[in-house]
Amino acid sequence: MPKISKSHTTPYFEKQFNRLPKNLQRIASQKILLFENNPFHPSLNTHKLKGELSAFWSFYINDNFRVLFRFLKNNEAIYYDIDTHDIYK
Repeated sequence: MPKISKSHTTPYFEKQFNRLPKNLQRIASQKILLFENNPFHPSLNTHKLKGELSAFWSFYINDNFRVLFRFLKNNEAIYYDIDTHDIYK
């Protein structure tokens, strides 16, 4: 898949991001940049979700934190949430 041409965030994603400790915000920013340049980089473990969240995808920030997102047309993405693995509940 090519690079993400444009990304969007929801107000909820922004609120959750701003709640993260500063060091985790830095790591998340780096992972988001990596995702936007290479959405399926192996270190991100980008994967489609199942069940009630089957319209969404996720990628890893670290062992505990994930970004919940959707691919849009024209190689765009929208970020909905960033949180611990509980993001799926």
